Amino acid sequence: MKLGAFSTSLSVKDIKASKTFYETLGFSVFAGAIEQNYLIMKNGNALIGLFQGMFEQNILTFNPGWDENANAVKSFDDVRAIQKHLKNHNIKLEREADENTSGPASIVMYDPDGNTILIDQHI
Repeated sequence: MKLGAFSTSLSVKDIKASKTFYETLGFSVFAGAIEQNYLIMKNGNALIGLFQGMFEQNILTFNPGWDENANAVKSFDDVRAIQKHLKNHNIKLEREADENTSGPASIVMYDPDGNTILIDQHI
């Protein structure tokens, strides 16, 4: 399966302090809006999303159809195909995509340790 670009979405308490911290580690702002309490930061191929007040725990995020620069890729597995594969392997989904649609959609699941996994297709 091709899950697409990977990032970690962090639930932060103080987005300005987190931005400064990750800039010290060599990350720079790639996308987002600090006045809306979210930033996507990049260091090489590594992506970290900083989100203040949007969710309680950290999330592992995959973006089918995108590379790490948010550019569309030619070949990728649609989120609905990924969903079908997971369901065929008895993976419980917390949120499902409508199988009768195409384009942007997302699914959510938890790994065995309770970590949230978001597969979020934008194209």
